[in-house]
Amino acid sequence: MEGEVNEKLLRKGGELDAEELTFKDRLWTETKKMWVVAGPAIFSRFSTFGINVVSQAFIGHIGSTELAAYSLVFTVLLRFSNGILESAWLNGVRLLRYGETLLILQLKLGMASALETLCGQAFGARHYHMLGVYLQRSWLVLIIAAVLLLPLFFFTSSILKALGQEDYITEVSGYISLWLIPVMFSFIPSFTCQMFLQAQSKNIIISYLAALTLTIHVFLSWLLTVKYRFGIPGAMVSTILAYWIPNIGQLMFVTCGGCRETWKGFSTLAFKDLWPVIKLSLSSGVMLW
Repeated sequence: MEGEVNEKLLRKGGELDAEELTFKDRLWTETKKMWVVAGPAIFSRFSTFGINVVSQAFIGHIGSTELAAYSLVFTVLLRFSNGILESAWLNGVRLLRYGETLLILQLKLGMASALETLCGQAFGARHYHMLGVYLQRSWLVLIIAAVLLLPLFFFTSSILKALGQEDYITEVSGYISLWLIPVMFSFIPSFTCQMFLQAQSKNIIISYLAALTLTIHVFLSWLLTVKYRFGIPGAMVSTILAYWIPNIGQLMFVTCGGCRETWKGFSTLAFKDLWPVIKLSLSSGVMLW
């Protein structure tokens, strides 16, 4: 009798060990899958933050006034514009039609998360062609929002003076803000393409582009600001290239065969139900202001 009990306990213990081993294997497998998607995204965010740090470091070599002006414009004006663009797509996606069904999306923080939701649902439902339509629709809405934000960059000096900022900083800030207009427009393809690729687990290309960009940015910043002393124009040219090089690489990957199932070329469906999206985008921008 005692032997039978011991045998049952041993058998039960073996089953628990097997279950525990299976759980660990599943956990490790799922963790690896998550890092395939999350790793490139994390490195891309790190690279984007690194671009700003590198730019500030080399502008600091030019002068303290230039550093203060760049920090003011980048921290306040550019981040404000980025927030407007995020909200423009965040609220606009709630009225996008998916076939004959109205998608009621759970709100997430930022434009990128909203597009990620749309692309993820379309990819999971195997409606692959809709990913390209959503991507194009996001470009249209965000380009309109970016154009509406241009007066902030053109009249930066006047706005800062009205807020009581010193004249010598406002003049330099107004000059730098004009250089940052291409950077603002770079946000449009940057986050949208990243989420478009991430929904398909094809975002490893983002890591390669981010690493290449950060390396080029450090070298160009040193070359143009320290060695040849081109001042603010040199630093800003390097910054603009650093923001646009990965965008060009992502766009080429998407449109030149890297996403054959999900990118079918430009489509007129991107213009469908666009006016409700634009109205919600504008209202969102006003609320954020």
